[in-house]
Amino acid sequence: MFSWLKNSNHVRTVDNSEVYASVAEGLKKLYKTKILPLEEHYSFHSFHSPPLDDPDFDSKPTVLLVGQYSTGKTTFIRYLLEQDFPGMRIGPEPTTDSFIVVAHSENEGVIPGNALVVDPKKPFRAMAKFGNAFLNRLQCSLVTNKVLESISIVDTPGILAGEKQRADRGYDFAGVVEWLAERVDCIILLFDAHKLDISDEFRGVIEAMKGHDDKIRIVLNKADMVDHQELMRVYGALMWSLGKVLNTPEVARVYIGSFWDSPLHFDTNRKLFELEEQDLFREIQCLPRNAALRKLNDLIKRTRLAKVHAYIISSLRQEMPAIFGRKDRQRHLIKNLGDIFTRIQNDHQISPGDFPNLRRMQDQLKRYDFSAFHTLKPKLLETVDQMLAEDVARLMQLMPTDEEVCREVPVVKGGAFNGFQESPFRLGMGEGIDEGRGEPEWVVVKDKDRYEEIFRKLGPVNGKLTGTAARSELVKSKLPSVMLAKIWKMADIDQDGMLDFDEFSLALHLINVKLTGHDLPNELPDHLIPPSKRELTFTIPNEYKNYSLSMDKVFDTYRYTLYAK
Repeated sequence: MFSWLKNSNHVRTVDNSEVYASVAEGLKKLYKTKILPLEEHYSFHSFHSPPLDDPDFDSKPTVLLVGQYSTGKTTFIRYLLEQDFPGMRIGPEPTTDSFIVVAHSENEGVIPGNALVVDPKKPFRAMAKFGNAFLNRLQCSLVTNKVLESISIVDTPGILAGEKQRADRGYDFAGVVEWLAERVDCIILLFDAHKLDISDEFRGVIEAMKGHDDKIRIVLNKADMVDHQELMRVYGALMWSLGKVLNTPEVARVYIGSFWDSPLHFDTNRKLFELEEQDLFREIQCLPRNAALRKLNDLIKRTRLAKVHAYIISSLRQEMPAIFGRKDRQRHLIKNLGDIFTRIQNDHQISPGDFPNLRRMQDQLKRYDFSAFHTLKPKLLETVDQMLAEDVARLMQLMPTDEEVCREVPVVKGGAFNGFQESPFRLGMGEGIDEGRGEPEWVVVKDKDRYEEIFRKLGPVNGKLTGTAARSELVKSKLPSVMLAKIWKMADIDQDGMLDFDEFSLALHLINVKLTGHDLPNELPDHLIPPSKRELTFTIPNEYKNYSLSMDKVFDTYRYTLYAK
């Protein structure tokens, strides 16, 4: 799918350095040759995260859904796909009791967890460490769906509340979510408008995802179940609850909507829901375009953590006595691990945010003999530093430009993403700049009498207003000069520096569109071109711009509408 990730034509040579054929291949090589040796030498995989495999670099962008039971996670997936998938169960009770990876395949079916984790082509092999109790609650649902050609989606069991959360699931639920959060591209936290409390298990899951805040998107689902006054109170209560858990100075962005295909109970906020849905869908649609950059970013974060881990392990080894008093010394070091963190931070100028969780690290260290740890090996660290300083820069050169991304990497399509983009129900249809599209009559005519009176008072000469005369009226809108200049450029279709009546009417219409809160495009849409101007000039079609053709052949092939540039 990512042609710029795989195409060898994108090779760029750099003198006296390694050359990578693609971003994905470069990431694999850097990890295996420069990062993995550091991780293995200091037992990084035992403390933090298993080693990465090739599928971790080649996999499609993935969206992880997390939330309490009955908040609409499975319904959200069905809404996106516009079809059911194997293993789907929807109900008011905790119906989804498994982690379900919803992926694309021409042959629909279900892959059980034990088979999934031994598939070398899937990025889930490391999940075998969570044991059979978890693998029995893991499956991959294969579906033929246009949306899933670009992304994969992971549905999770509903997080329990009250007495239910005290029941042992038989596996480390928060650990599984943390493992997934490290590897996915987007995490959607769903809340129900009637279920805003954050249980202890939910709090633990959110805390396990710390460090991946840039991936988290918060959705207040089922918002149509309350009226607009109650929705304001619900939103405030949700922000208050999140403030106690997220512990960030910034206010979290919350997407408000109802992601299902049933009629809205209260449709007062329909426009709000559509705008919020559009923003969230735009985030999801752009995931394939940002996939390579996200993988590079995650690898850099992992490398920084591996460096800090090496400093911690080597410091603990250095503090151990040669023969006597090892157990007492080890207990003392674990108790005062915070002081070691501070010393490493000062000695090596490392940010506090790069260090692992102190309490968790203390619990893990109790299981190890510090005497078996390795001392600091500068060569390994120098290799990693060189990689961060030079190799990452070369990989950045392989990143496609914005133009290449837009041309070669499509956004997510299909399902709900195409639901109303090209229909009368498209968001913004018939509003703002889109008003009058497809109508037989020029939309500006509806205010012809008012515009004609203003035009006559300004004293046109030979049926046209000079720039000075028109300016006296246009500045009354109080729009910035830059915006008025943009409107003038679109309205002055024949580019003679003057406005006739149709052009002046168009300028006033565009001003009204802007004053009502709508954006203006960079080019005038075809339906706003005055009828009197539609047979004078034309635009060369894109497919002819690179060829030398006679005008007779162009006109024989195409019929044009007027648009002066």
